[in-house]
Amino acid sequence: MYNFLKQTRKTIRSGSKEFMLLGVLVVIAFILTVLTKGKFISMANLQSMASQLPEFGFFTLGMMICILTGGINLAVVNTAAMSSIVGALVMVKIYAGGQGSAGTAIAIGMLAVFAVAALGGLLNGFAISFIGVTPMLATLATMIMFEGIGLLLSKGNAISGFPESFIWIGSAKILGMPFPMVLFIVAVIVYYILLEHTPWGKRVYMIGCNPIATRYSGVNNNKVLMKVYMISAICGALAALLIMSRYNSAKVDYGSSYLMKSVTATVLGGTDINGGYGRVMGTVVAVFIIQSISSGLNLLNVNRFLTDVIMGALLILVLVINFASSVVKNARKKKQNAIKA
Repeated sequence: MYNFLKQTRKTIRSGSKEFMLLGVLVVIAFILTVLTKGKFISMANLQSMASQLPEFGFFTLGMMICILTGGINLAVVNTAAMSSIVGALVMVKIYAGGQGSAGTAIAIGMLAVFAVAALGGLLNGFAISFIGVTPMLATLATMIMFEGIGLLLSKGNAISGFPESFIWIGSAKILGMPFPMVLFIVAVIVYYILLEHTPWGKRVYMIGCNPIATRYSGVNNNKVLMKVYMISAICGALAALLIMSRYNSAKVDYGSSYLMKSVTATVLGGTDINGGYGRVMGTVVAVFIIQSISSGLNLLNVNRFLTDVIMGALLILVLVINFASSVVKNARKKKQNAIKA
């Protein structure tokens, strides 16, 4: 019994950040419910959040895995947009306004989305791991390049003309729950197992802590980073498919607002911006917090630009709190070492 209680206490301590974030989520939900006079917890708003949150969630998971290695993926949204435009063009070409097979068009179109996204992720990974370009500069360059490719292919217009059955991906429900949310839950479980319970996941954390020591311990950093940025891009591709289905079209600027939000949610969820530490569940709860704030402000008819200001201020606040916490911890360690000496 004593061992059980001891283990339970250890588990609670290790997940203290997640419990704190859950408390913040509950408080924010309560405040928004009061301010919106109950509209926030209405079935219509909850269904709307459940449909939109997975898109944001996938982008955030894609951002998180890069930040864990001490990097960042500024191109995650543009990779998704470019891949969605290529997939849309392929789908429309095969479907040909109803003359082609809807099933074949959707299957090949989706395959094109994932293939293009994976290639984009591999390009980022190659530039960072083999060439040695810093992640921020490498992904900034590909962000601009992928946006240009998307504009070139689409000429800045929205591409539509998908088979009607394609809308199922973004609008279907399974046991009353929107399919996008079901897909996101499955992805979170896979992500959790992959990062926190596999040898490969441990290597990701090791690179974020100390890439030089990790290399000397026998880990092939280049291969790990290549996979990291490919997985990040695939997460973006999943978000792209949901956005395509929801809008029934593809456009280069769809999802552009998610870039800053994904960084904010990742840092708010407890992932160290310098890499080496972060938990999947903390990130997921942070996604719910950001989405709740965004939906609540929308219900309160707050100006969209003011919403961006609030999100930016929140990111700065979280970074300041994390920095202050780090300073306090280092001061305590120095004091303890001085006492021992």
